Amino acid sequence: MVVFVCAECGAAMTTKVARVALPDHSGQKYGHGLLPSLLEPGTYVVDPGDGRPWEPLKPEPESHGVRLLTYCVSGAPNRIGIAPGDVRGTVFIPERLGGCCCGWDGQYGPNLACARCGCPVATRVDDCGFWQVVWLEPEAVRPVAVDGPAQRVIDWAELPTTPPVDPRGFWSPLWEAAAAVALAHLLAASGGERVSVPKGPVAQVFRRVIDRLLPPEPPERHLVLAGPGLSAATTDIALVPRHPQTGEVWPCDAGAVVPLSAGVWTYMAFNDDRRLVPAAYGMPAVVRRDDPPPLLPSSPFRPDGRVFLSTLERLAAVRQPWLRRIYDRVKDRPHMDPFA
Repeated sequence: MVVFVCAECGAAMTTKVARVALPDHSGQKYGHGLLPSLLEPGTYVVDPGDGRPWEPLKPEPESHGVRLLTYCVSGAPNRIGIAPGDVRGTVFIPERLGGCCCGWDGQYGPNLACARCGCPVATRVDDCGFWQVVWLEPEAVRPVAVDGPAQRVIDWAELPTTPPVDPRGFWSPLWEAAAAVALAHLLAASGGERVSVPKGPVAQVFRRVIDRLLPPEPPERHLVLAGPGLSAATTDIALVPRHPQTGEVWPCDAGAVVPLSAGVWTYMAFNDDRRLVPAAYGMPAVVRRDDPPPLLPSSPFRPDGRVFLSTLERLAAVRQPWLRRIYDRVKDRPHMDPFA
């Protein structure tokens, strides 16, 4: 475990924290309500960011019908995210707190300073529509190893599960973000060819968007669920879980591997949301149960378009003209069907 301290004066800025994998929804903006903390207490993440610009691309023949540009996407690399309750020894910087709605979105830069020396050290984000988190500036703090209980890494058989529906009956924003990240990797793995998906929740999440972004003609590649508890199968593309703590991707022998958030993958692999149909002559009263049927959204599933674009920007495959056309198409119309 580590404690992050001020790089200038050495004052402690956090409690003891252990590193976990960066969640897919770390950069998501969702709705207009107040969202919970991005991270569990006692954990931290490192966001590699997108401060590295895309390398200049060689001109392509005009027959491709695309114009390739060089982009530099804003964002400080290697920011350290922690739960707001794990912050210590900081004070707000008043002049950097304005212009928001229900909280602070960090648009004016670091808004927390070291209480001892006054150096800006972090940015608290807790405005409506943002997952609550404190981003420590990588150059303003440094980690110090401390004694503490060793972090227990859960086994693959203990992966958590994330329900697809929130208490209001809407699609979970965690699913929308996780599917968007996986979709970017899936498109890159497809090579621009049509992809078939298995029936059930995988098809519910991916088939509609794949049919709109990839050509309908063969050749065709095949996507299957693979991972702990499932029989091994040789396939073109495998949808596998990504460990929530280590970030490790489940290894398999597929031609290409598409990582998916462990909680979403587990639900897809082992839950069945099909509703029971009463028998022809009804069900005896003594057999009926009081459990309500599972919540199922009335609207089609829509991956988060902004998360999809930010993920695609970081993949080398986006330099390929066919995938760049998809990127530009979604970027020009971020609210196009099938994205939210």
